[in-house]
Amino acid sequence: MTDRSPLAPASFPDLPDIDGVTLRVAQAQYKTWDRCDLTYVELAPGTTVAGVTTQSLCPSPEVEWCRDAIPLGNARALVVNAGNSNAFTGHRGRTAVEAIAARVANHLGCLPSDIFISSTGVIGVPLPVEKAEAGLDAAFVAEPCGWQEAAATIMTTDTFAKAAVAQAVIGDRTVNLVGIVKGSGMIAPDMATMLGYVFTDAAIDAAFLQSILSAANRTSFSCITVDSDTSTSDTVLAFATGTADNTPLTSFEDAGADAFASAMADVCRQLAHLVVRDGEGASKFIAVHVSGASSDASAHRIALSIANSPLVKTAIAGEDANWGRVVMAVGKAGEPAERDKLSIRFGGVQVAKDGLAVEEYDEKPVAAHLKGLEINIDVDLGLGEGQATVWTCDLTHGYISINADYRS
Repeated sequence: MTDRSPLAPASFPDLPDIDGVTLRVAQAQYKTWDRCDLTYVELAPGTTVAGVTTQSLCPSPEVEWCRDAIPLGNARALVVNAGNSNAFTGHRGRTAVEAIAARVANHLGCLPSDIFISSTGVIGVPLPVEKAEAGLDAAFVAEPCGWQEAAATIMTTDTFAKAAVAQAVIGDRTVNLVGIVKGSGMIAPDMATMLGYVFTDAAIDAAFLQSILSAANRTSFSCITVDSDTSTSDTVLAFATGTADNTPLTSFEDAGADAFASAMADVCRQLAHLVVRDGEGASKFIAVHVSGASSDASAHRIALSIANSPLVKTAIAGEDANWGRVVMAVGKAGEPAERDKLSIRFGGVQVAKDGLAVEEYDEKPVAAHLKGLEINIDVDLGLGEGQATVWTCDLTHGYISINADYRS
């Protein structure tokens, strides 16, 4: 495994148990490695579910399965396979998903549509059904495990296990939200990140949970990019077991609904940032903030243009305040922009204004900022009130090394 990212947190967070969620892992041996690669999460009866999936037009059969099951609103289990994405595998891939769902449903005595499935890894290799079934049988009888083991089991090229926690008060009840996520490459979400899961003990209507998750996604997972590539397998699911015995949330008219929505947004933002911090080969965490745009949507597209630019990302890797590359990225975004109104800041220091370089600006604080691990780029278009923030990482030789021999 690649060395732990220099942007990784110092330690795995201390996470509470979620009543109604039982975690188990097993070795299905999807690849020739000595590690667990199948995660099985059993959910209490009555658990509601919401989700967002990739907008890729070449989705995996797991994504299609989840898309069909999410609107039904019920969940009893989650299965995550690591090391094989099962994408672009035709009828064999679909058969594998159906077999997994049937085996878990038979074990729990529920409908196959209550089982949610994700797979991540190499594209184009059918998921071996016999390995999946053997892995499930082992997971069914395995001892329950903790969040860190579950988060590590869903990893592929990740260098550290990723998780986040938040709380909300609903009436006289405090509810917990715990999320785990995997992802470090093929990250330019068109909805969400690679694979992410949020679990809560709150009681909440499935349709309302869906609206809250979708809103949280728009300001978190849909605002990150590592390499401008959208995965065939991107999936984020939220499961609510209802075991906190709060008055069920059905709309924002209910007491505590705003607090729960804020907690969901917080967890998703934490998880999204962790994905960027583990970007393949990353050495810098970069926040790109665009203001003064004609609309928020325009600001978002311009911010993504900057964040996805290989020239901007390599300049940051080289600790070079090459603001001309930022100008280039603004100009190519296809959004309203006027050169002579544009201003740019690195680490809060203005380096360009009104279409010109700032004369004799002090380069020392800029140079010091770029030597740090966290970089801020601010762009003001001077056109309107639109604004957006996107998070990305730099582009280093490490990214090439990881992806040049990924299959081997």
